[in-house]
Amino acid sequence: PSSKFIPARRMQSTAFSLDWLPSMDERRLTIRGRYDRISDVRDFITEAAQVAGLNAQAQHHCQIAVDEACTNIIEHGYGGEDRGEIEIRCSSPNSETLVIELRDQAHTFDPTDIPEADATLSLDERATGGGWGIYFMSKMMDEIGFKREGETNILRLTKYQADSE
Repeated sequence: PSSKFIPARRMQSTAFSLDWLPSMDERRLTIRGRYDRISDVRDFITEAAQVAGLNAQAQHHCQIAVDEACTNIIEHGYGGEDRGEIEIRCSSPNSETLVIELRDQAHTFDPTDIPEADATLSLDERATGGGWGIYFMSKMMDEIGFKREGETNILRLTKYQADSE
């Protein structure tokens, strides 16, 4: 199976292992792929980020990134609502770090195959291009990793404590 690791600020690809699941008791939530369930995911992420010791700014970044990821899984992965599930796993390898994994059984997706969004384009030009979800996630999170394992897409988002509130 292929795996990619995308340092969110550098966007370079290297291999990574998903065998590592950190020390905070892993928390899991599985939802039906529906837009009205994203608020449940947001609450789940907020609680996990608080337990991990992240400040309000870092918590907000996690919420935005996971909201975008879930929306993309429903819209682009499954092609609409009620066509599959999304499992969210949260863990913390140490204080002030949160690792979030989103797992789905949608069609194979590799975020490194998506052209990087160009923020220098006009709004009209941006409407025709893709990659904005990945762009926003990379701005909110410190690391983004992806792996296809069997029939499962696994997106790993890592957030470290933000420097200031």
